[in-house]
Amino acid sequence: MKKFEPEDLNHYQTIDALAVTADGEFIACRIKSVDSQADSYQSKIWLFRTDGSEGRQYTFGSSYDDFPSWSPDCTQLAFQSDRADQQPQIYLISRAGGEARQLSHFEQGVVSMAWCPDGTRLLALCPVKVDPERRGERGSGEGPKKDAPELVWRLPYKTDGIGYTLGREIHLFIIDVRTGECRQITDGPYDVRGACWSPDGKQIAYCRTRNERAAHCTDLWSVAADGSNERQLTHDIAVVQFPKWSPDGRWIVFSGSEDEGDAQVRLWLLDVRAGRAAALGQDSIEVVSGDGVRWSPDSADVTFVLARNGRQVGAKVSVPRGDLSELIAEDTHIGEFVWVRDQMVYTAESAAAPAELFIRRGGEQSSRQLSHANPWWSERAAHRMQLRKFMVPDGEGGEEQIEGWLLLPADAQQPVPLLVDVHGGPASYALLSYMWHPHWSVLCSRGWAVLALNPVGSSSYGREFASRLRGHWGTRDLDQQIAAAKVLQEEGVCDARVAISGKSYGGYMAAWAIGHTDLFRAAIVIAPVTNLETHYSTSDSGYYADPYSMYGEPFIEREKTRRLSPMQHVEHARTPTLILQGKDDERCPRGQAEDLFVTLLRSGETPAEMVLYPGGTHHFFEEGRPSHRIDAVVRLVGWLDKWIDVPLESAGSNDSKRSDRQ
Repeated sequence: MKKFEPEDLNHYQTIDALAVTADGEFIACRIKSVDSQADSYQSKIWLFRTDGSEGRQYTFGSSYDDFPSWSPDCTQLAFQSDRADQQPQIYLISRAGGEARQLSHFEQGVVSMAWCPDGTRLLALCPVKVDPERRGERGSGEGPKKDAPELVWRLPYKTDGIGYTLGREIHLFIIDVRTGECRQITDGPYDVRGACWSPDGKQIAYCRTRNERAAHCTDLWSVAADGSNERQLTHDIAVVQFPKWSPDGRWIVFSGSEDEGDAQVRLWLLDVRAGRAAALGQDSIEVVSGDGVRWSPDSADVTFVLARNGRQVGAKVSVPRGDLSELIAEDTHIGEFVWVRDQMVYTAESAAAPAELFIRRGGEQSSRQLSHANPWWSERAAHRMQLRKFMVPDGEGGEEQIEGWLLLPADAQQPVPLLVDVHGGPASYALLSYMWHPHWSVLCSRGWAVLALNPVGSSSYGREFASRLRGHWGTRDLDQQIAAAKVLQEEGVCDARVAISGKSYGGYMAAWAIGHTDLFRAAIVIAPVTNLETHYSTSDSGYYADPYSMYGEPFIEREKTRRLSPMQHVEHARTPTLILQGKDDERCPRGQAEDLFVTLLRSGETPAEMVLYPGGTHHFFEEGRPSHRIDAVVRLVGWLDKWIDVPLESAGSNDSKRSDRQ
């Protein structure tokens, strides 16, 4: 059997954007793959029969085809593609196949679309140019010229992966499917973030940003299909996203958060007739992707992907009672979930199995695999995945039990070196996706173990568990990471060869750890937060996400903000540290990484290197240029191999020697 290698990233294909015909016969989806020659990606629409008899490629070429959507009568498929334009446009193709017809010709392309219930029109979200010098006032539709000065007059003014945003707005357009004629129906100094039709096609529900100095919050609105009678439907919910109108017209379900900066998303239900919105179900119901929420035909339930105890499961919740039922719950992560005509169609993957498409009939206990997008995986040496439980300090003088995933080589002769890989968030959980962690498979093939914990602060274990880390970053969860690693040492799974890595908040934790413990012989810090004061003002979301995490703005909680910043402690570090950073990251800007690197080099003899990836956003490690992603994995594995056998006493010559400062 072959070993996993960094270059396997070129073979991996992802499956998502599921669209099932109303008769339950066909599934359209997107399969995304690497274009090695172009050092980029391409994606194609594929078609699968739910009876498993057929799976075939539906669109061809080197374009990026995305977001398939069946017409209400299932005779044609709409999708987005950049095949004839640098910007994605809407195309239509017959269910029988053939040539696709371009429907839209928007200068700035299309963000998303939705069929009208009668199939005659499409609702599209499209960017339109505006003049930022007018500061939101209506006027010329001409945006700023290339390389023009970028006026900033409100927040947010930039977004990771996009950059400056005040030269455009996103608005609703209605497109005639037969003629291609379009009409704009919203206008104003805001962005539309999601929209849906009413079942009679006469109204549109949509969420939009607020017209305020800080305009990141969103509200639910409605408007008639002719653009009249615009009404605001919610006022007190900070984040409203992905509205879905019930088939009977009585309800609108949406996902969102009551407080700005809260990353744990739950379901909400608006009574259309009464005009009132309320939370749907208990606050422990955490939605993985609000866009994947779907109504049952009788409007009695909504199905969605639920985050529960570190897993992603297919679930439904009753309307309006909010009773929760888990439909497919395994030790995997379901990516998307659709229930049509007593058939459950979903994608799933784990740290030991690639993403594929599955189907399960109602009442059956097992699923059938429909796709085989990653046949190369079976040619690699398998590794084992175990769910482990650990008793650890709770940070409040007691103990508690937490969970984590342990990956081991299939034929490991213990003890083996261990990588503690810390998830982002922190209100998230260990993701079991190869796209997020290709180095896990490579390391296991080379005789390593990987521990991916869900410590205090992780979501999917209830709001109280996640909230206990607010205002206590690093001080409570590092102790739990250390305690779990020491359990594995005591069991003989690993020895003194322990390293730490992490991205985003995980990068924060790796940077925090090297200033507080000598447990780790090597550290990989990826796209980190290192200085909370400056992250607050330079990140595209720091000005509202950080105050939520710290229970206050930095200018109010200045002492806490400084104390919990890794930069306040980095001069104590002796752990050899590799820093990986996208140069165009606006979520955790590169100054956070540079601050850490420069201080490491100037404060002692700790070995340190930094790699900057041109054009890389916050998600360069998962979604960046394929050559950059492979390079990052090669450097990560190489750094661990270089330092894991070197005790810290030999790695650097800093005078301060410490042992597990808690």
